[in-house]
Amino acid sequence: MAARSLAILHNIPIIGVNHCIAHLSIGQLRTAARDPVLLYTSGANTQVIAFEGRKYRVVGETLDMGVGNFLDSVARELGLGFPGGPKLEQLARKGRKLIELPYTVKGMDVSFGGLFTNLRQTIRAKRHRAENLVFSLQETVFAMLVEIAERAMAHTGKDELLLGGGVACNARLQEMCRIMCKERGAAFFVPENEFLVDNGAMIAWQGLLEHRAGRKQRLRDTGILPHWRTDQVAAAWR
Repeated sequence: MAARSLAILHNIPIIGVNHCIAHLSIGQLRTAARDPVLLYTSGANTQVIAFEGRKYRVVGETLDMGVGNFLDSVARELGLGFPGGPKLEQLARKGRKLIELPYTVKGMDVSFGGLFTNLRQTIRAKRHRAENLVFSLQETVFAMLVEIAERAMAHTGKDELLLGGGVACNARLQEMCRIMCKERGAAFFVPENEFLVDNGAMIAWQGLLEHRAGRKQRLRDTGILPHWRTDQVAAAWR
């Protein structure tokens, strides 16, 4: 409503943008990435995205919950509060024992539901020390994400990986991605943390890109589209 009000008040164009693609665009602006595979990891979203055939394609994604929501749910079970991701990362640094956990990669997709059920039961039964359990869940979940990201790079022939989304602030996820890219001879990019979490700059930049490409939108057509998928966007600015 604020954006629509400003458009009316100042008689300026208004453009509705896709949230996921805005993460990718701001990442490219803040780094030297040219044509990367984007590993997008946020609360509600977990996707591997690549630009092919004049569109952004979702090469792989979660089959149930987003990785950020998964981490927050585990943190709540441990009584760590919200947001859980940073607190889990801090606790994981104290872990020393790797505990075997369910590892669910299905082709190019991942699933966290079974892993969460396993962790909830384990936490309530107090079978392991919290720091070892959190250390193990990070290693397991991030390995799943790195696996599908690497497979996407191999499939598309791209030699750049870009991280986006709030979970990408995690230093261990960044480290695992960096190692994978080094072993592949690929380039790894991650913008500053303030441009990984949801931010106004990414929305403004995406709107500017589309405005420069000639996109116009009527005010009445700028309602919220919560189910507008990444692969439904016509990327005319590319």
